Amino acid sequence: MLSFFKVNAVYQIFSLLILLILIRMPVYLVGLPQLIPELQWMLVGEQINKGFVMYSEIWDNTAPLSTLVYAGLDGLFGRSQSVYQIVALLLTYFQAVYFNVMVNNRDLFVKRNYLPGLFYLLFMNISFDCCTLSPVLMATTFVLLSLGTLVKQMNRLQATDEVFEIGFFIGLATLFYPPAGVFILWATSSLLFFSGTTLRQHSLSIFGFLFPLLLTALFFYLNGTYDAFSRNFISSVLQLRQYDLNDFRSLLATLLLPFTFGVLGFLRLVNAVGFNNYQIRCQQVMMIWAIAGVVSIGLMPFLAPMQFIIFVPAIAFFTVSFFNNTKRAWLAELTCLALFSAVLLIHYQAVYFKGVETFVQLKNLKLKEEPEIKLSNKKILVFGDGMEEYKNNFAATPYINWSLAKYELENLDNYNNVINILSNFEKDYPEVIIDKVNLTPKLFKRIPVLARKYHAVGNGVYELN
Repeated sequence: MLSFFKVNAVYQIFSLLILLILIRMPVYLVGLPQLIPELQWMLVGEQINKGFVMYSEIWDNTAPLSTLVYAGLDGLFGRSQSVYQIVALLLTYFQAVYFNVMVNNRDLFVKRNYLPGLFYLLFMNISFDCCTLSPVLMATTFVLLSLGTLVKQMNRLQATDEVFEIGFFIGLATLFYPPAGVFILWATSSLLFFSGTTLRQHSLSIFGFLFPLLLTALFFYLNGTYDAFSRNFISSVLQLRQYDLNDFRSLLATLLLPFTFGVLGFLRLVNAVGFNNYQIRCQQVMMIWAIAGVVSIGLMPFLAPMQFIIFVPAIAFFTVSFFNNTKRAWLAELTCLALFSAVLLIHYQAVYFKGVETFVQLKNLKLKEEPEIKLSNKKILVFGDGMEEYKNNFAATPYINWSLAKYELENLDNYNNVINILSNFEKDYPEVIIDKVNLTPKLFKRIPVLARKYHAVGNGVYELN
């Protein structure tokens, strides 16, 4: 496999596409389990197309540009997991080809080949959840574009005003996935240490980063929904996360292999010879990329392998270095084959062995196949964690994201909260309320007009009269 992709020929671009399809086709045929965040993104897109305003009438912390993409896909195709997977495949392929072409055209390695694209695709399939159209996947596209511009600056005696593009692309990435905003530190430090950037050009890069962010804030301000935007999006980015121990165990089992090869590749570069100053600077830029990725972990909304897609360019880069500096060709081929097999095993096991307790099942990320309360084609509202009930139903009221909604719904001693809740119900009455946290009795006591509109039909289930 290594020897095949070491051939620098145009047809390798199509080889990468065929390889990506071959890797993902087995899980597509079996059917990927639907993920909780995936359904949440679909509900957001669905609600936007119904005319509800994001953040004020849809309480969710999905980033603005990501919501536009999900709304567009819902408007064209409806609620379709297959569409998410197809778009994700095309985006993954674009990233791999762009990364490989950029590495070759900028001569980041001594020899030009298609190993960067090969390992990029391989690590983009480390887990089945990487197959969906996540905000981090979309954001990584723009951070990669900023890398292309940054590397171009590394090869010049003096930087140019194109540094604006670097900040601008990272700003767009932040509007898809807020933790990507950390990469402005990566760009700034790289320009500071490894290029002849002036103070004016640094300011231009920072302005490029802030420009799309300020434009977005201005849009919500003029729309009269800035307070909701600040509460449901900006504040949620800065909240402290509480992660489950099982999340760390799953991540360790999934990410140990790619990170190991990335570290080994970096260590081999330390003592490697034959690189010019420009290539050494680019290696240091990729090292800072990895550090920025580590910093971004603290801003991740939840822990899952898909969230670590942002590390893939750096890991792929250093893995190429590992194999380029392996002197015995037969050993490099065997190691690559073992790595490839291990990654596919991790990718497939959670899909093919659903009823078996394997090491990485990502149970906290999957929707339950059968919800406790079976409904179909109803407008519902769920009090409590879990999204299973929404799978065959529609969302009503703004309270899609329970982690955001509970601050208003559980604080019923606040008069303003009571007024807001009643107003939100009147705009979009749910046909069924599913209460997992025993909140409804207190809610009906505080808002008697709602109590008169609903009647109990089961334990924690209330139906509109």
